[in-house]
Amino acid sequence: MVNQTVKELRGSVDIPVMIAPMFLINNPKMVINGCASGVISTFPALNARTGEILEDWMKEITSELQQLKEENPHQKIGPWGINFIVHRSNKRYVEDLNLIEKYQPPVVITSLGDPGPVAEIVHQYGGVVFSDVINIKYAEKAIEKGADGLVLVASGAGGHAGTFNPISFVHEVREFFDGPIALSGGMTKGEDILATEVLGADFSYMGTRFIPSVESSAQDAYKDMIVDSSIEDIIYTDAFSGVNANYLVPSIEKAGMDPANLKKKETIDFSELRNKDVKAWKDIWGAGQGVGAINRTQPVADIVEELKTEYKSAIEKVSRKKEETV
Repeated sequence: MVNQTVKELRGSVDIPVMIAPMFLINNPKMVINGCASGVISTFPALNARTGEILEDWMKEITSELQQLKEENPHQKIGPWGINFIVHRSNKRYVEDLNLIEKYQPPVVITSLGDPGPVAEIVHQYGGVVFSDVINIKYAEKAIEKGADGLVLVASGAGGHAGTFNPISFVHEVREFFDGPIALSGGMTKGEDILATEVLGADFSYMGTRFIPSVESSAQDAYKDMIVDSSIEDIIYTDAFSGVNANYLVPSIEKAGMDPANLKKKETIDFSELRNKDVKAWKDIWGAGQGVGAINRTQPVADIVEELKTEYKSAIEKVSRKKEETV
């Protein structure tokens, strides 16, 4: 069953990439264009300000993708997915879970809590549940509670990242789990996709690479900052949500704060995600350590096409080197 899940997911895309769900970034057009380009494309449920808006988004995504499949029967249209926060502070838990049951996203990514109740519903309609985790304890718990796959959020990933080296993280998880793994942690180029597979993961989980996409809901200043920043412009701090995350230093400075003197936030309350006027979500911008490889704004389709070309080139390069050593 596990191997079949990996096989089916991998067979549904042109390259093994998931466009990661990013708060205030992903939107229906971005999801649709990502899937149409042949990758898995996702969005956070809370990017829709209300449950009513979320339902409109899910209607749009499902109808547009169905039409694309009918009009392009020989083209791979990647699965779409939704990120669902299972933390107790998510006041829309029941409402949004009902919509997941109704619109049946093929991929559901749970964050910050027990994936069990979500898995029960998603498994009924044949969907796949990934849980994003930052350490071994959470990985083991997610599997125990019914997650089909894991998103390993390693060091260098944008947003709420962990601290483990991605190589070591994959190796250790593979000691006890043979299901689908998506690896996050500074992935921006096609060769990173191949490296992810060589390590033993199944998908590259890319977020930052798509922030400056044309379809992205990021402010123009945010997109420009991604393009202009380097790895040294990333800071890892728990000052804004109570959970450690990677942010752009220039955005913190622009908001009038000193990155060297940030005060720890004592409480974790993700209900604030519903209020897009809160400074921590509106003005402080997340990004991964792979920003230095991003140098322009492009449509999602062009980004994916570039990744495909780089991925193919990386495979050919490795093959040539192997031949040269034989």
